[in-house]
Amino acid sequence: MRTRSLALAAVCFALAGCGGEKVVTPTPETVVGTLPQEQPVAAGNAEAGKAVFESQGCNSCHTYKPANATGNVGPDLDNLEADAEKADQGSVKEYAATSIKNPNAYVVPSFPQGVMPAYDKLSDEELANLVAFLTQGS
Repeated sequence: MRTRSLALAAVCFALAGCGGEKVVTPTPETVVGTLPQEQPVAAGNAEAGKAVFESQGCNSCHTYKPANATGNVGPDLDNLEADAEKADQGSVKEYAATSIKNPNAYVVPSFPQGVMPAYDKLSDEELANLVAFLTQGS
């Protein structure tokens, strides 16, 4: 009988702590330290970027007048600035860099997801040069 009373008392104490007025969340209200930030796209060389564009086969899927490219599998890169604005993911340069490294982060409407491979093997310099080439008019 005494064991039952102790068990009942323990359950009552445990339940008394539940359902209070304050909502507890598992996330802190403040962050101590710094959060990782997206690195700005380094300045690149547009002429060297044209060579990257051609060597990576971008011209086979994309239309882009400065490269005389007429592909139609992927979005028309002459519209890159307008697509970046619709995506609302930062500057045109940031959007271009993200689209190259992580093409499914934002897919231009009317194009299927998963078609463009991630070009995450490009060096930082190659990426900067390619972005400079693609955004030379922006």
